[in-house]
Amino acid sequence: MGEHMGAQERTLYPERSVRDLFGFHLRRIRKERGLSLADLAAELKHGKTVLADVETADRPIPKGLAEELDEFFDAGGIFGHLFKLAYLEAFPDWSRRFMELEPLASHVGKYAAGLFPGLWQTEEYGLAALRLGLPRADAAEIEQVWSTRAARQSLLHSADPPFVWVVLDESVIRRQVGGPSVMARQIAHVLEHAEGPHAVVQVLPFSAGGHGVGSSITLLDFLDAPRVVYAEGYGIGQLLESPAEVQAAALAYDLLQAAALPPEESRVWLRCAMEELRT
Repeated sequence: MGEHMGAQERTLYPERSVRDLFGFHLRRIRKERGLSLADLAAELKHGKTVLADVETADRPIPKGLAEELDEFFDAGGIFGHLFKLAYLEAFPDWSRRFMELEPLASHVGKYAAGLFPGLWQTEEYGLAALRLGLPRADAAEIEQVWSTRAARQSLLHSADPPFVWVVLDESVIRRQVGGPSVMARQIAHVLEHAEGPHAVVQVLPFSAGGHGVGSSITLLDFLDAPRVVYAEGYGIGQLLESPAEVQAAALAYDLLQAAALPPEESRVWLRCAMEELRT
């Protein structure tokens, strides 16, 4: 074992970001154990190139790697903690507080005005949406943003997942992001969630008239803390915590739920929309 003495190692800058700090500790502990990247790759599910790029912070930290490293090195959870911080760091300042609170919620209520909620996006739909929303980003940047969004979805598969109730504006379903086949699979994915025990979906059809708010909203309810609301538009969001603002947003959401199709009828509507896309 031991490091190959060929090409000179790149200098690491742990003070630059949490992702850089993750890579710094990976290299530090790996070398303390006398392991090369190839040695470590042979023990883990991730390859040498992936590990090398994580050490130098040239790629997002892959899902599951932090847990593998903590277990293999018996590192006391340091990689898991750094991964969570790196995940939050990837979001703009105005959304970080929401990202911290979302995993703590017992009930999530959403009105989606433009796109399917990130928690329910398939990878192909999510990547297509990001390419449209970030037209100047290269493939690596798009993949990095998607990896942070996909990491959020892990809370739906936790031992005690939140109950998620989503009202989808019809425009979300009619706007073909990624093409008909991508949309059909995205709708099927939503139906899988909605037919399970932890979620409900409603469709707010165009025929409901002028109902709807100017932005997507998310209500977070907690067992031991007051409700908060996150309002999000294009490229910006705001966390509402004052009782008056939360009450006003909650009323708007209640009216949207009342105007939307009932859950069972919504699922039928979505199946019809999915079949139309497949023909």
